[in-house]
Amino acid sequence: MPHGHRLQQVTSTADRPHPVHPSAGPHPTPPIRIHISPRPSPLPSPPHPLLAITLALPPSPASDFRSLYKRPRISKFFPPPPPSRARSLPALFFFPSSSPVGLIRGVRIWFLGVCMAAAALEGSEPVDLVKHPSGIIPTLQNIVSTVNLDCKLDLKAIALQARNAEYNPKRFAAVIMRIREPKTTALIFASGKMVCTGAKSEQQSKLAARKYARIIQKLGFAAKFKDFKIQNIVGSCDVKFPIRLEGLAYSHGAFSSYEPELFPGLIYRMKQPKIVLLIFVSGKIVLTGAKVRDETYTAFENIYPVLTEFRKVQQ
Repeated sequence: MPHGHRLQQVTSTADRPHPVHPSAGPHPTPPIRIHISPRPSPLPSPPHPLLAITLALPPSPASDFRSLYKRPRISKFFPPPPPSRARSLPALFFFPSSSPVGLIRGVRIWFLGVCMAAAALEGSEPVDLVKHPSGIIPTLQNIVSTVNLDCKLDLKAIALQARNAEYNPKRFAAVIMRIREPKTTALIFASGKMVCTGAKSEQQSKLAARKYARIIQKLGFAAKFKDFKIQNIVGSCDVKFPIRLEGLAYSHGAFSSYEPELFPGLIYRMKQPKIVLLIFVSGKIVLTGAKVRDETYTAFENIYPVLTEFRKVQQ
């Protein structure tokens, strides 16, 4: 297809019986209008012109659209639209203007990529530069919390009656129980103490611990919910530049431990706040040991100027 060519309309005229009233005679398929127009690309130096394609479908009964979207190609790309609204289904993708076959092959991949990028932009939030001067917010990866159920437990009975529970006293003296929402794991001990891991936020950790306590109650134990406490918060982030770990370990020897033959990351033990950081040459950072998330944020803001000082210059 030469560059700048516009395909104004493609209409299907195949007659078929009316899907709702067969006695009404043949009912033509609603026309599919395809408008193609070149647009400037928002991406730098695209390999091919960015084309916008809009499928404009005229109003029709819902049954007509169900049969229309059973056709291949269309049902693969878009779900059926609601019958009472005007139908305009936009999609953006690259394809060589001289090769329509490239359009058919690449539309699924590119359309999926556009949807994922739009979802990522929609979910992003502005960074508070007063609280996070570096412009980077560490992401919480795991919350470890403890709670006291305040009663003695029969672990064998729990393992036999509960779902998603395993108990092997020869390997570990606790029942391992899992739930899907929030996706967490609990270690339940015979003394009534419980450890909850795997949550992504403090609220999720507390909600999961309450769900585990409720499961124990339903099994016939007088479980309570006492002394809930966050014991550890693990966060991670990426500074997006490589780091000279040898220089950092030499300059901050009192706080650093770097043995590349044993572990590829530098272990940095910060005094205030009392946080342990794993720093990798790629720029990835893991922060652990915090009791509240603000300690994680403070520790990263403290170490960020040091990381920029030992930024590796690319040759």
